[in-house]
Amino acid sequence: MEIYLVYANAINNSNKFWSAKIEENNLIVQWGRVGYNPKTKTHNFTNSQQAINKYNNLVYEKKSKGYQESQPQVDSCSIGDIRRALQILNTLRPYVANKNFNPGYIESLNNYLKLVPTPLGMQIDPRTVYRTVEDVDHQIQLLNSLLSTEQLQQSKDDSSEKVVSMKSISKNFWRVV
Repeated sequence: MEIYLVYANAINNSNKFWSAKIEENNLIVQWGRVGYNPKTKTHNFTNSQQAINKYNNLVYEKKSKGYQESQPQVDSCSIGDIRRALQILNTLRPYVANKNFNPGYIESLNNYLKLVPTPLGMQIDPRTVYRTVEDVDHQIQLLNSLLSTEQLQQSKDDSSEKVVSMKSISKNFWRVV
């Protein structure tokens, strides 16, 4: 069992993750700010059922605090998640174009960060995550390239694989100004 959860709230400077996995009779938990070295705690139990019970309790606790399931960092993402991320970026685009950082922008930004966990540093200023429309377009272009790659791969190889690697673009994911 393994899970990766993200909590993003740009207004409150929150961009954090929590993950847990069970290995034999141990529950290994990691947490911290997205993009930074995690803190780790290992819970040792006498049997795997105790580890599973603790895992379920902690997952329930985190989800009740607003954490949502996501992919670890920007290493991989499902095709469906990429399409949802593109929809959110297209929603964000007019807000950025008009420099309108109202609650609709903040909600969309938070949804995007939950879907595609992204290191944004220690201080998040929601007005500067996307400085220009070109920044949004850059991410749209990179995500679209992943969809194109996946479609080519599926046409060559009749594979039903629905997860693509984002490692090839993660270094270029955020435009450096």
